[in-house]
Amino acid sequence: MEKKSLTALVSAFARAHHAEQNRVTIFNDSLARQLLTDEEYEGISGNMAQGIAFFQPDFAGSREETLRRVADHQLSPTPLGRAAFAEKALETAVLLGAGQYLIFAAGYDTFAYRQPEWGKNLQIFEIDHPATAADKQRRLSMLHADKPSNLHFIPGDLRERDWQTELLAAPDFHPEQISFCSLLGISYYLPKDAFKQLVAAITSILPTGSTLVFDYPDEWTFTPQAGERAQKQLMMAASAGEPMQASYSYTEMEQLLQEVNLLIYQHLTPDEITAQLFKAYNDSQPDHPMTAFDNVNYCLAVKR
Repeated sequence: MEKKSLTALVSAFARAHHAEQNRVTIFNDSLARQLLTDEEYEGISGNMAQGIAFFQPDFAGSREETLRRVADHQLSPTPLGRAAFAEKALETAVLLGAGQYLIFAAGYDTFAYRQPEWGKNLQIFEIDHPATAADKQRRLSMLHADKPSNLHFIPGDLRERDWQTELLAAPDFHPEQISFCSLLGISYYLPKDAFKQLVAAITSILPTGSTLVFDYPDEWTFTPQAGERAQKQLMMAASAGEPMQASYSYTEMEQLLQEVNLLIYQHLTPDEITAQLFKAYNDSQPDHPMTAFDNVNYCLAVKR
C-alpha cells in the first residue's frame, strides 16, 4: 500500500508542478501543491531530476531545467492528459443528466474541493483503499477547508467486492441515478479478467446512460515496437514491485466492453490526445512542448 500511495503522490506532484510552472495548462489542479508537504515536494523534485540519467542520458542543464525535462517528457503527460479528458467528459455528462460522480482509486484527486458551478449538484463518491483514503483525508484537513457536503469517502479494495457493499450502503448513493465513473490508472495493474470483473461489477449497479472513463495501454506496450517512454515506464513499474499486467488492442477492448453491456462513445490515441488536449499548452510553450504518452489510449464508454 505504501508503494501505491507513493505512486499517487508522484501523480499529485506532476499536477502541482505543471500548475505552478505554466499560465496556460493542460490541466490546472490548483490544489495539488497544498496536499504535499514542502519536504515531499522537494524530495520528489530531487529524485525526478536525478532520473534524467535514466530517462534522457544525453540531456544537460540546470536542476530546474532537468526537472522540467523529466516532468514534461516522462512524468506529467499521463496524469495531466487523462485528468483533462475525464473532467471534460464529466462536464458533458452532467449537462446530459448525470447526478453522481464515482472516482475509483481516487488517490489524491482534488475535484471535490475545486468543483465548478456545474458540479455543485453532483454527489461525489471517492472509492479507494482505506489506508490511502485516510492519508488523503489527513492531508485535506491541512487545507483548512470544510469538507464539501456532496463528497463521500467509500473505503474498499477494488480487487474485492467490499467496495460494492460499502457503496450500496451509502445513504446518498442511488443505483437508479445516472452516474459518471472514473477509472484512471487502473487497467495497467490488473490482469485482464480482474479488470473485466471490476468493470462488470460497476456496470451492474448503474442504470443505462451511465458512463465510464479510463486509460489503457495498447497492444504494442509489451513489445519492442513500444515507444521508448513506455518501455522505460514498464521497467520502472517492475523494479518498484508493481509490474504492469495487461495491454489491449482496440478490438479487444471493444469486445470486453460489449460483453459487460458497454459501448465505446469516445476513444483517443496518443496523437489525438496531443492534438486535442495539449494544443493550447503547446502553442503557449514552444520551447517546452509536451506529447501524450506513448502507447496509452483514453476511452469513454456508455452503458447500453
